Amino acid sequence: MQCLAVPIIFVRMKRTFPVIIILISLSLSGLIVLQVSWLQNLLEVTQNQFDNNLNEVGAGVSKELSKKVYTGQVLRLPRRGGLNFSSDFRTHFLMPPSVDEKFTLQEIHTKLRTGFDRVNLKNLQFEFGVTDTNDDYEMYTRGYEKEFWDTVNNKRRYFAIVPENNADIEAMPSLEHLVIVVPDFDKQIWASLRWVIFGAILFMLVIIAAFYVTVRSLLKQKKLSEIKSDFINNMTHEFKTPLATISLAIDALRNEKVQADKEKSKYFSGIIKEENIRMNKHVETILQAALMEKQELRLNLVPLHVHGLIQATLVNYRLQLQDKGGEVQLLLNAKNDMVNADEVHFANLLSNLVDNAIKYSNDHIHIIISTHSTQKHLVVRIEDNGIGMSKETVKRVFEKFYRAHTGNLHNVKGFGLGMSYVKTVIDAHKGKIKVESTLGKGSIFTLELPLLQESL
Repeated sequence: MQCLAVPIIFVRMKRTFPVIIILISLSLSGLIVLQVSWLQNLLEVTQNQFDNNLNEVGAGVSKELSKKVYTGQVLRLPRRGGLNFSSDFRTHFLMPPSVDEKFTLQEIHTKLRTGFDRVNLKNLQFEFGVTDTNDDYEMYTRGYEKEFWDTVNNKRRYFAIVPENNADIEAMPSLEHLVIVVPDFDKQIWASLRWVIFGAILFMLVIIAAFYVTVRSLLKQKKLSEIKSDFINNMTHEFKTPLATISLAIDALRNEKVQADKEKSKYFSGIIKEENIRMNKHVETILQAALMEKQELRLNLVPLHVHGLIQATLVNYRLQLQDKGGEVQLLLNAKNDMVNADEVHFANLLSNLVDNAIKYSNDHIHIIISTHSTQKHLVVRIEDNGIGMSKETVKRVFEKFYRAHTGNLHNVKGFGLGMSYVKTVIDAHKGKIKVESTLGKGSIFTLELPLLQESL
């Protein structure tokens, strides 16, 4: 029942995975649309508020200027009889003083700056000017003339400087005006919202990252389910074969004729023993994988001569090489081959690499094992003329439970744990491993290990 659990989970995930992706994508798209709509509304509201504040400050300052300018009463001439005055005298005597006679440019700038600060427009950039009753300029700031004519990017506002007494307005032929120009109006609006926009973008990126991590985790789980499903199938076949062989051998031993023949009895007993050893190896491999999963790989580090370990490992594969008509060429050129390593795990590492070179090869195997040393590292290179690997397999060769597709080569067995174990051991020894492979031509595994510097 446990073996069926992973395939069932895998089938369910395969069905629900597209639905999950679609729902996540729709949710993300909806959030982006809502965020964009919210920003557009916020921009519109900010522009309206900006306009209102600009009008409020401009009207307030113009009113303040008018109070100072129109402090005295305008002289009214009698309509009947009386004295006659020249037109020049009437213009000079009847008109109140102008704004530039009462205020300096800096004083008006200070009033505007104070007003904008009061309505939370502290960073607002502006230019201004004051026109007289003939629409000629009495004063204006340095950048005013340049910014005044740019009506595309800038915003202009006119504020009449009028007396509070309406009768005074009737007596005046025309009015002075305060003109305020806001350069790059839209840019200043966006600048005032930069922290809000930054926060919105930041949180949106966080949500996108969360969705990405979720989808990536789902993909990993999907891939892991596939790999574990393959692992269970491989494990079933790996145990089924020796069990079937043992069963046949036991049936044969029960035969009276076999029992009477000592040679045959010995032969079938030997088969049972070999298959039992084979099953024990499988169990040990799975237990090693469990230890690596828990990161409980413990090393007993001792000084080791790698050349001697390579030669000892090859002795165990002499018969397999003979069966396939293979040969191993040793080019042990490293001047220093002493490393600090765990003898058992490092021997297993070499054994896995040699075994891999033999398994994934046809007849006439030719394996080259070479070494050389640098100032701080020992480099071991294991090259074969086997079936090679695709680019996808090279990327995934060290993944747990992963097994490369072997095409027409059907005699390759295992759980897909060998290369994962190799990577774990080499990492535990603070070394590096690199793979180069070409389909149909073979593979090269290169190990790099820190040397144990011998004392003089």
